[in-house]
This record gives sequence, structure tokens and C-alpha cells, in this order.
Amino acid sequence: MNLQQATSKQWIERMYMRQSSNPFAEGNYETVFAESIQHPERFWAKVGQLVTWSKPWKRVLDNTYEPFTKWFVGGELNACYNAVDRHIEAGKGAKVALIYDSPLLGIVREITYSELFEKVSKLAGLLARLGVSRGDRVVIYMPLIPETIMAMLAVARLGAVHSVVFGGFAASELCTRIQHAEPKVIIAASCGLEPSRIVNYIDELNEAIDLSTHKPSKCIIFQRKGVEIGELDPVRDMDWEESIKNAESAPCIPVDSNDLLYILYTSGTTGEPKGITRPIGGHLPMLIYTLKTLYGMTSEDTWWATSDFGWVVGHSYMCYGPLCLGMTTIVYEGKPTTTPDPSSYYRIISDYGVNGIFTVPTAMRVLKQADPEGKYGTEYDLSSLRQIWLAGEHLDLNTYVWTKKIFGVPVINHWWQTETGSAITGMCAGLKNPCTATALTTGLPLPGYNVRVLRKDGTDADINELGRIAIKLPLPPGVLSTLYKADERFVKTYFTKLKGYYDTMDAGYMDKDGLLYVTARADDVINVAGHRLSTLALENIILSHPDIAMACVVSVPDEIKNEVPLCLFVLKDDAILSEFIVAKELVCMVRENMGPVAAFKLAISIRALPLTRSGKICRKSIADLARNKLKKISGTVVDPTVYKDIEEALKKLGFCK
Repeated sequence: MNLQQATSKQWIERMYMRQSSNPFAEGNYETVFAESIQHPERFWAKVGQLVTWSKPWKRVLDNTYEPFTKWFVGGELNACYNAVDRHIEAGKGAKVALIYDSPLLGIVREITYSELFEKVSKLAGLLARLGVSRGDRVVIYMPLIPETIMAMLAVARLGAVHSVVFGGFAASELCTRIQHAEPKVIIAASCGLEPSRIVNYIDELNEAIDLSTHKPSKCIIFQRKGVEIGELDPVRDMDWEESIKNAESAPCIPVDSNDLLYILYTSGTTGEPKGITRPIGGHLPMLIYTLKTLYGMTSEDTWWATSDFGWVVGHSYMCYGPLCLGMTTIVYEGKPTTTPDPSSYYRIISDYGVNGIFTVPTAMRVLKQADPEGKYGTEYDLSSLRQIWLAGEHLDLNTYVWTKKIFGVPVINHWWQTETGSAITGMCAGLKNPCTATALTTGLPLPGYNVRVLRKDGTDADINELGRIAIKLPLPPGVLSTLYKADERFVKTYFTKLKGYYDTMDAGYMDKDGLLYVTARADDVINVAGHRLSTLALENIILSHPDIAMACVVSVPDEIKNEVPLCLFVLKDDAILSEFIVAKELVCMVRENMGPVAAFKLAISIRALPLTRSGKICRKSIADLARNKLKKISGTVVDPTVYKDIEEALKKLGFCK
């Protein structure tokens, strides 16, 4: 019996009404957090009720084989059912689920939950006809279009496991993931769009399959009509639209709570792939819980996460989270400033009444650089917006102040990782917080996260003392369950250095109020003659210079001090001072704000920094280049040619010989 048949309509209606309110928002942060740590089973049992189960769990927590913790043991559910079917059964089928806005094509589409159900169930039927069943893997290689969500949900509907690869990844990167995941079927689009070009996915897919030792039985290709039609392999490939016409709708297949929902390979995979695995039963309720309690959203809100489906944010807060809550979510195929101009973000907020935005600081820095006065936003109504949430990389003070001023809403910095699937720290909009967050803190630990800052010897660091950030076990529901095909590597990577803790591999400190400041990756803390310095603390000073658009600080070798900081900076287009004068001023600014202990003397201008498609600066690769250790440029880098310029700049300073 499938889940849809097993659950009565009346029961679903009662469940839906119960979920429309937030039972956690009535208390204050201290009470909620204390319960989550002291009575985790009682606390997470309440959270677990936010989703619909086809079979109730027998046990909330099983920590017998730590760190392989299991949540909601014995329970069964289906992700697609929770994201689509149950809303229709609750009478919400006519509600808009997805708004697709593509300025590159001049297209806007609204897709209701009923339409989503029809398309997803048909695609799932096609996959089932091709032999895809519970536990099978399906690789998805697609751009920022609604069909990517449909593909994810169709795979989940069958109880299968999807692995979304960022559309446009080079064939070698795609091949690595195909070989490791061994998908029965691959779902791909014919192409992706960039402001200046069309990216042919079919060619990359064909090359990747040719290179791979594993061959999928079939590929389903979504042809982007009017853009680029790929040439299909007559034996292996199937046209998406044509093939689903005669497909029967597939029912939802319940799976075990601790079965995998997906595999997500971390960016820049080299050598043995690092596939993050996500257990379905803990993940879905955590996403609804965080949308309600952290982000302060309801099922009536419109939400916009400016990620890509190839990254964890795309999984958590573009697909599963907002749909499981029953929200309307934006799928925007465009850029902040060039499709066609810096008005894009303001237009999206105004046109669709966006209530909350989740984006990266780089997006705001790019907007600030292109439109420092926010003139492009003056004609738009931004009154629907309640908060902007920033995460994924360092937030500097200038960007924080500018964003808050231009958009006129609270700007909230928070911190999480691909491994966790949702936030570790933040300021909960749905709870009464005990203190007011300062600009650059990443906030308080979320319920379930017993966050500590530790010294090298494993003892707790003092207030405001820089240390390694760790999370005391057990980890809450929804975090990675292991690395795909690599249990030993999972333990060695995250749990060996600090016994009884998950090692975040980030560095930072806590203040007297318990607010966390994440200052750098642990490996990015520079040891200058025994003095430990945060690269991001240095960047914060540098980015306050009025002529600096972007900057990054990395460590470089030094004969006397072992290592010293080096700053690479990008000037604003309207910079008043020359790059040489700016470099001298940066040295003075760091000396004045941090003191001579920083030993900061190296700063040089470059045309651009290497950024991933999610907006992160590739700091480690720059540090490796300075040491002649850069062996491979990550496939996630938007413009790999910048490394040539960086290499020339490093040579001028005596590095990269």
C-alpha cells in the first residue's frame, strides 16, 4: 500500500492545520535550547510531528553506534509526499508552489502544487518504467529551472536517491560523480544559460559517460526549446517531454527514516569523492522547523533562496524545506547585476511579494559595487520583505551596513555547513532571544547544537579566545549520516581529532552572551611567529577601505616568521586612489587596527578573485599557488583564467616561482 492510500483525507486535514501554527515560537530561546540539549528525545519528538509519517517511529534516538546516530528509528515516510501530495489533500492544490523567473529568456511561470504533482508523478512513472526503485541512485545534471525540482521530487517519490551535480560542471568532474554514485539513470537538461553564452550540457554529459567506467542504462534529457536542442543518442537518451506523455503516474513509496534522501558531493572534489549523505527522516522535519523557528516563515509566505540546486542551500531551502512547509518559493535564473542590470533583486521582491531572502554576502557586495547608492531599487516596493539572511562565507561590516540601509530590513548573519544541511547558529526570528546580535556574529547555537570553542588540547576556550569550533555529540537530526561508501573516512574526517565532538574545521570565538563569531576555516588561521591571527579579521579591516570592492587574505611562507598574511584586493570601478597608494594605506590600516603583531606588509591589486558559483572565494587554492602546490583548479570556479593574473601578481612579490 502506498502512502497516499494509507492516509485518510480527514487525518491529513487535521495534521495540516496543526502544522500551520508553530508550537515552538511561544517560548523563549533559553527554554527551547535547554530542552533540546537536556531532553533531546522529548524535544525532537515534537519536531518530528511537523511531517507526515506513513508508519510512526518506534524510538526517537538511537545512539548505540556513535557517531552513526539514528533518528526516528522504525518510522517510514516519503519526501515527495510531504512536499507535494499532502498539501493537495489538504485542499491547497491551487496554491502556487514555484515561481520561475528567467530574465535571460524573458519568461515567468507559476506552477501550482497540483501542477507540480502531475508533472512529478508522471516523471516518477517514467523512472519506474526504466527500473528505478527504492535505493537506486539517479544523477541530476540541470540548471536553475523548475524541472530540476521536479526531477529531485520524482526520484524521491520512488524512494530512490538523487545526486544533483551543478549544471555546467566539466565532463571530468561529472565523470567522477557518475563513477562513484553509479546511477541507474541520469536526468539532464540540453543546456544552461549564462548572460554571455549558452552552456551545452549534452556535450559535457556525453564526454563524462565516455570517460566513466560506469554507464547509466538511460538518460532523460529535458530539451530547452527555443534555446538549444541537444542531439540525443538514439539508444541511450530519451526526450523528457515526449517520454512522459504516455507514462503512468507513480505512487509515493514510503522509505525508512534513516534511508538516504540524497548524495551531495562537496565542491572541488579531488581524488576520492566526498559524498555527503542525508537521512530523510531527520532532515525534513528539521527543514520545516528551521523555516518556522529560525527564519520566522509560515506556509503563507513567499521565500527566495538565491542558490543553485547543485549546492546544499538549493536542496534544503529551494526544494524540500519551502515545499514541505507549503510555501511559495522563487526559482530565479539570473544574476544580481547583469540580467539585465542591478534592479533584478529589487524587482523580484516587488513583483512577487518576497517575505524572506537567503543569499550570500558576495551577492550583496556585487550589488554594492554596481549600485552603491541603491538607485536601481528606488522605483520598487520592498515593503513585503521582513529579513535578509546571509551565510556561506564571511560577512564584512561594510556589506552588512550597506545591505541593511538599502533594503531597510534586519540583516541576519548565520552559519552552517553542507554537512549539517541547515543552520548551526543564528538568531531565531521565531523565538524570544536573550540578547541582541551584533553585526558580524553568526548568532546563538540553534536548538540541538551544543557548540563549543576548544583549544588544541580539547579544553574549553575562554570568552573571546580564538579556538576550534566543535559540536558535542550527538548531533541533531538532519545532519550527514556518513560519507557515501566511506564510513571510515567519515569517522576520521570529522570525529578523530576531538573525541566526543564533531569537528567543524572552522575557527572562532564566543563572547560573554554566548554569541559565536566564526572567523576562519581552522586551516586559515595564520601563525605569525607564534601569534594566531584570523584571515577574516584582517579582511574585515581591509574591506572597510572606500576603494576596495573585494579582497581576500591568505598565508604565505616567510623565512623568519614561518608565515605572514598576504592580501589580494580588487579595486572598485570608480576608485579614486591608485592601486599602489591603496596598498600602502591597507598596510597602515591593519597596523593601526591590529598592531604590528600582524606583520602585514604584502598587498597587491588584481582584476578579480577566484569565486565558486555559490560566491565563495577560493582562498586555499591561492595559498597553495603561493607555495607552488596548486595541482588542480576546482570545477566550481566561475572564471579559472583569474589564476594566471594571480600567479603573475605573486611572482612580483617573490612567490610562485
